[in-house]
Amino acid sequence: MPTATAPVPTAYASKYLQQLCKHWQHSLAVDFIPERGTIVFPRDARGADWPADGKATLSAGDNELTVTVEGSSDDHLEALKSTVARHLDRFAFREAPLPFEWQ
Repeated sequence: MPTATAPVPTAYASKYLQQLCKHWQHSLAVDFIPERGTIVFPRDARGADWPADGKATLSAGDNELTVTVEGSSDDHLEALKSTVARHLDRFAFREAPLPFEWQ
């Protein structure tokens, strides 16, 4: 699976991780604790408009949120990177846009 990781500097890493996981736990498979979380995006989770299938893994440090996204194809990876970053920026509206430097 194609994978990309972005270390995102923020003092609110755990807060944003938990907000994102809680946001999607009602419609997706989500597992999280304050320091790390996993969100699984199945192919047909929301019908034709859902961007992709794959997984996002988040890890919160003191001053950094590490986001790793896996997609079933390069196109799905790009869609998931965009979706996860956009949602995190909503929760981080006071410091958005967060600097995602995908590697």
